[in-house]
Amino acid sequence: MSYVTKRYWFYAFVTAFTFIVPFITVNENHLLLLSFEKLQFHFMGLAYDVNEFYIMPFLLIFLFIGIFALTSSLGRAWCGWSCPQTIFRVIYRDLIQGTLLDLRNSTNKQKRMNTSSIDNKLKIVFGFFLWVLISLIASTNFIWYFVPPEDFFTYMQHPEDHLFIIIFITTTAAFLIYDIVWMQESFCTYLCPYSRIQTVLYDDATKHVVYNTNRGGLIYQNGEKSVFDLKQFSAHEECTTCEACVKVCPTHIDIRKGLQLECINCLECADACTAVMGKLGKKSLIEWGSPASVLHQLRSSVFSKRNIMYFAAMAGSLIFAAALASEQERILVNINKSSELYKEQNGIVSNNYIVNIHNTQKRTYTYDVRIEDKNFRIDSFTPLSLKSDGMRKRILVISTNQNLSQSNRRDTALKVKLVIYTKEDPNISVTKEISFMYPKTQ
Repeated sequence: MSYVTKRYWFYAFVTAFTFIVPFITVNENHLLLLSFEKLQFHFMGLAYDVNEFYIMPFLLIFLFIGIFALTSSLGRAWCGWSCPQTIFRVIYRDLIQGTLLDLRNSTNKQKRMNTSSIDNKLKIVFGFFLWVLISLIASTNFIWYFVPPEDFFTYMQHPEDHLFIIIFITTTAAFLIYDIVWMQESFCTYLCPYSRIQTVLYDDATKHVVYNTNRGGLIYQNGEKSVFDLKQFSAHEECTTCEACVKVCPTHIDIRKGLQLECINCLECADACTAVMGKLGKKSLIEWGSPASVLHQLRSSVFSKRNIMYFAAMAGSLIFAAALASEQERILVNINKSSELYKEQNGIVSNNYIVNIHNTQKRTYTYDVRIEDKNFRIDSFTPLSLKSDGMRKRILVISTNQNLSQSNRRDTALKVKLVIYTKEDPNISVTKEISFMYPKTQ
């Protein structure tokens, strides 16, 4: 099976996976969702509210270090095999313009389309509108990672009330249209920062597309071609200069020149060379391997010292994320002091607080508060009932049995522990420490 066929099957898998994920739920939580409306982050069936976003830094660390580890070991495998830019270009250039409309030659991507005839012009317009439709579908799929599909389809029954979603989808689709139709591979070469860091992460053990100069000979020296295009085949220099590898390259480079930032590891050049050299009974001159293994016949491994450090850092970030995820709070509570510092009456000091409770559970609960310190008492707090994902504020008034205004303490605040719990299940609770303010002795 050629690399191109493998890539297309993998593209189909990535596309299907991307469309299916927003619809997958575990315990009524999504597999992956970042909801700005509900201030929640769903990951692997667990829901984290805005106060629990401490897991996010570790997941981001895992993501970025994972990109470094992938590039250091397998080159730009992401670019050629999973990047949306590459997949969208293959859909528009190869599937729509090439296969469906027969406007492009799949074996020569350097040849410009023939736009002189009326039929071809109509095909180009039809292909453009077909891509507009696909862009709108892809943009809609993208927003499902921020607005869950069940909410999205409800909102779209009254789109005039949710113009932001409409603007988001159309803006994203407009970018995809401009990027894929006009910018094309220039995005990878000039705008994508990933291509700029590859040379820093590559070493002789990194797998990428390598032209075997030992067999094919040096086609370029000091950046200039060292042989004529009509170079004769010889036993020592096997490259026939057929240019098949150049013709199929979507980023318009000659891989025989060596590593270049435009190369996205799509391996179409390797397939082209395999077809040509296969007719001569020989192995392809272009391989997916490390320079050490291809050029120097040395055994190389992805487990270099640098990669081991990357893998260790990734494992550490996952361990920290899992540890924090296991301590997920079952009640989200914010307690803030009111604008009044304290009240004093007959030597008794009281403090007012604003308590905001968010029910993150899947059923309705009644929430109440108790105080841990016997020297303090709750003067005012009304238990409140909250439905699933409900949120409400209550005023809490705490006073002390001690005459703190006559105390000779030098402090002006004491720490008081509060327990917020549900009456239906006392095990669902959270302990908060607040500051109780009182006047300093004159």
